[in-house]
Amino acid sequence: MIKVAVSGALGRMGTTVGRVISESPDFELVGGVDVREGSLLGKEVVPAALIDAFLKEKKPDVLIDFTVAAAAVENIRSAAANNVALVVGTTGFSPEQRESIRHAVEGNVPAVISSNFSVGVNIFWKLVREAARELGDYDIEVTEAHHRYKKDAPSGTAKTILEILGQELGEREKVYGRVGEAQRKDEIGMHVIRGGDIVGDHAVLFAGNFECIEISHRAYDRAVFAQGAVRAARWVIGRDPRIYAMQDVLGI
Repeated sequence: MIKVAVSGALGRMGTTVGRVISESPDFELVGGVDVREGSLLGKEVVPAALIDAFLKEKKPDVLIDFTVAAAAVENIRSAAANNVALVVGTTGFSPEQRESIRHAVEGNVPAVISSNFSVGVNIFWKLVREAARELGDYDIEVTEAHHRYKKDAPSGTAKTILEILGQELGEREKVYGRVGEAQRKDEIGMHVIRGGDIVGDHAVLFAGNFECIEISHRAYDRAVFAQGAVRAARWVIGRDPRIYAMQDVLGI
């Protein structure tokens, strides 16, 4: 039985992760942490300031984190110090925060860190990479949409798309929305939508003369991300102490 704790336990993703864990026969939910105390499916949720004591008491095998960047860095440090493996779906990290995470994790605990745990999105990224290799002379536009409460923009998934395009095509200017009068150059357009309860839509348009190719992914329920995170939690146990991607979990 794999013992799992959830940080961000009272949030949208945290509660979904908790439900998926509770429905998995090989997992045990031991509780969680959040900005305030509470309960998750009958398990104790403690304030984040008490995470060290919580981890020492509950001794989870894995901590699954869906919070915000600043909180996630502290949660990762605490988990690494307490020899707890990690699955991190939080996005919006600065380069300095990423370096802090690397320093905390490597040589101490295994951690799967991804901007998106959906199996479909990881296949989507692979298709975008393959298309970029063949369609580098096409105009490229990236669009993403999320619910009105999402704070970081562009999304972590969209940033990963831009990273993939940069790796395949070299660095190009990014234009975040357009206004005024200007002719398109050799650039990549990045467009962000926030509204309603959109779970997560991402698309990449490759536009050439006389044809367009669009690769897209649409999530209909947060459970798809939670299921991927739980799959990663099952995989990460016993791995070497370093940072992994969801592609490692899927063998892509």
